[in-house]
Amino acid sequence: MSGGIEIGTASERDLDGILALQEANQPERGGTLSATLSREQIAAMLSDLPLLVARRGDAIVGYLLAASQPTVAAVPVIRAMLAAYAGGPAAYVYGPIVVAESERGRGLAQCLFESLRTRLPGREGILFIRADNSVSLRAHAKMGVVPRGTFRHNERDFVVLSYEG
Repeated sequence: MSGGIEIGTASERDLDGILALQEANQPERGGTLSATLSREQIAAMLSDLPLLVARRGDAIVGYLLAASQPTVAAVPVIRAMLAAYAGGPAAYVYGPIVVAESERGRGLAQCLFESLRTRLPGREGILFIRADNSVSLRAHAKMGVVPRGTFRHNERDFVVLSYEG
């Protein structure tokens, strides 16, 4: 990727940057994330499937999480999503994808997404997006992600989507 940003597979040294970016994108700070994952949950995901990070120098400016269903099924919103649509036998959970506010609008989310697809070819990725997050829904539609259903969790409506890697 141009502009001094490098996309790669995350390691344990990236956990602090991922957690900081997650915190900056919580609803109480104007973000649209629907869950807060602990360091332990993200570390478990790290040992499960590739997690991708976008770096500008030493700073994490974007990330994309992915995990097998058993690794994240205890997260309440993910459990609700999987009840609405679980996908095929090899399906994994994709997301969230988070980009620092300073880096938005440059195609970074698309680059992270394509990088994950090349690392997990032929597998179905399942994700959810809040129904009122039109920016993310439009971005994922451009990436070829297809709606599969809806669900309600914590007084909010969500869309379940999936794609084939």
